[in-house]
Amino acid sequence: MTSPPAREFVPVRIAILTVSDTRKLEDDVSGQTLSDRAAADGHLLSARKIVKDDIRAIRHIIRDWANRSDVDAIITTGGTGLTGNDVTIEAIRPLFEKEIEGFGPLFHIISFPKIGTSTIQSRATAGVMKGKYIFCLPGSPGACKDGWDGILRQQLDYRHKPCNFVEIMPRLEEHLKRGK
Repeated sequence: MTSPPAREFVPVRIAILTVSDTRKLEDDVSGQTLSDRAAADGHLLSARKIVKDDIRAIRHIIRDWANRSDVDAIITTGGTGLTGNDVTIEAIRPLFEKEIEGFGPLFHIISFPKIGTSTIQSRATAGVMKGKYIFCLPGSPGACKDGWDGILRQQLDYRHKPCNFVEIMPRLEEHLKRGK
């Protein structure tokens, strides 16, 4: 019995948004960490920005990127904590058509051995909007490494089995075609 042929890698077009009142591109270690890891794994950077902790400003960028044909996935870093300025989740969660409910718990499982119970202060989450994946990670470089290395590297790799996010990308908007 022969095994099925190996799948070829499919690069994902990724936009990275850092949510911070203090960072600039030059000192955005978390955004750079995600950009570097995505590129090293063969993905394409479609856009990268920094935005202040402002619900309307965050939503504006997310909506813009969700409408772009050169973006498959959006990764945010920052604004997922519990302080008054942490508004990434409040800005983005209402935009989800579907939430990827296992993302946050899996992030906590990966984070716990490194930072212990402090992981409870993160509201990492993910969802789908307009056929695009949106992943919201905490703002620390360590959390970005955990999110990429522990979840996104595999789930954004078409070769990962038994299943991955890339193989279902073409079907994310099939609910829009049902009425036709």
